[in-house]
Amino acid sequence: MRTAGLLLAVLVALPLHAAQIHVSTEEYPPYNVRGSDGRPTGVYMDQLKIIFERTGVSYDATILPWARAIALAETTHSYCVAAAARTPERENRFKWISPIHTDRNVLVARKDAHLDVKTIEDAKRYSVGTQRDDYTETLLRSLHFTRIDLSADFETTHTRLLSGRIDMMPMSESALSKLSGEDLVEVAVLAQQSLGMACNKSVPDGLIRKMQSALDALIADGTQRRIYERYGLVIRN
Repeated sequence: MRTAGLLLAVLVALPLHAAQIHVSTEEYPPYNVRGSDGRPTGVYMDQLKIIFERTGVSYDATILPWARAIALAETTHSYCVAAAARTPERENRFKWISPIHTDRNVLVARKDAHLDVKTIEDAKRYSVGTQRDDYTETLLRSLHFTRIDLSADFETTHTRLLSGRIDMMPMSESALSKLSGEDLVEVAVLAQQSLGMACNKSVPDGLIRKMQSALDALIADGTQRRIYERYGLVIRN
């Protein structure tokens, strides 16, 4: 009888420990970069690797265009995307582990463009590039920007800004600080947001709670802050 009880306990616990998560993300230096093996590494994945290790979750991770990455997380069993802005519009479309990142999002232009921007209203006169299906696309549209140029990923938008094909682009304040040698300047603040790992709603609630508890522990013991500092970044509280 005791043996049967132990077997039942093992079977009940098994789904969480045998869980397989597929993580997709975009290339977004310095938060996500492509390692020498082609897999994502950086601030976000460093946190997620620890979370998966502490919860006994097996995982794989791939870099994809943002629209593809977030679509997989919304439509495909056991897929998650990191890091996605946790906005009201997205809240009920996913299950969340957050915050992996809290930061301000700013509009950035080339210094030599000398744009006449003092307010968000001023910024609407210019072209703004961002990634397709990124939360900043929704944000720009909600603010009634009309000259929006969409691309597949951050690097393409960034290249278009540097080449003068667009006037501005939104990015994390911390990402801008890492690009300080490129003569870019902040022209306006769009929003402050919390980002997390957004998971398909098929991921069990118990597993979401375990991963959230592991992230909470990373924050409480200072591990998250130390990861950011290792990359020369500061995380907002």
